[in-house]
Amino acid sequence: MSTFRPKYITFDCYGTLTRFRMADMTRAMFADRIPADQMDEFVMLFASYRMDEVLDEWKPYEDVVKNAIHRACARWGVPITDAEAQSYYDAVPTWGPHPDVPEPLARVAKEFPLVIYSNAANAQIMHNVELLGAPFHKVFTAETAKVYKPRLAAFEYMIDNLNCNPEEILHVSSSLRYDLIPARSLGIKNKVFVNRGHDPSTPSYGYTEISDLSGLPGVVGL
Repeated sequence: MSTFRPKYITFDCYGTLTRFRMADMTRAMFADRIPADQMDEFVMLFASYRMDEVLDEWKPYEDVVKNAIHRACARWGVPITDAEAQSYYDAVPTWGPHPDVPEPLARVAKEFPLVIYSNAANAQIMHNVELLGAPFHKVFTAETAKVYKPRLAAFEYMIDNLNCNPEEILHVSSSLRYDLIPARSLGIKNKVFVNRGHDPSTPSYGYTEISDLSGLPGVVGL
């Protein structure tokens, strides 16, 4: 894999490149409503409902986030205001990259066209991309494609619009469930798992594992 020279390096954005802060926001927002020893379970439920929301027919990402937190609160019997639910969506464009991202991302951008497919809304994503500090060849969104990851149609949309074969892509993500498992199903053989602790490492899915993005240049021989 270290000698593979992809036609495109494709990325998940939130969690992989941009630090995804919804868990942090939840811990702060619900500190007075959820016992500390149960907070991890509540955070996980909110994340699970977000995935459940994107597996249905496409809806605006604002609805995905707000529906998910309202469902989590209803299940736990804790109150939430509409303003609090809205604050999750409004915060997304303000989030910057993980500290390990800008330098290696800029380095690989000099050699390979970079691409993002994100579940975020069009109104959000470019604010975050600008903070990454590297040029991107294409930025695809679920809003434009009308399909969210992890649905296979999201990856089909990206591959078709790049006019390439799955074997020509190196896909990079910190999420097995949203990215690396469906990518494998569609024949994207070259994959990198950035292990940020979101999902347990499962090497049988066929990827190169790195602890942070500083390992990416080495994967492509830089």
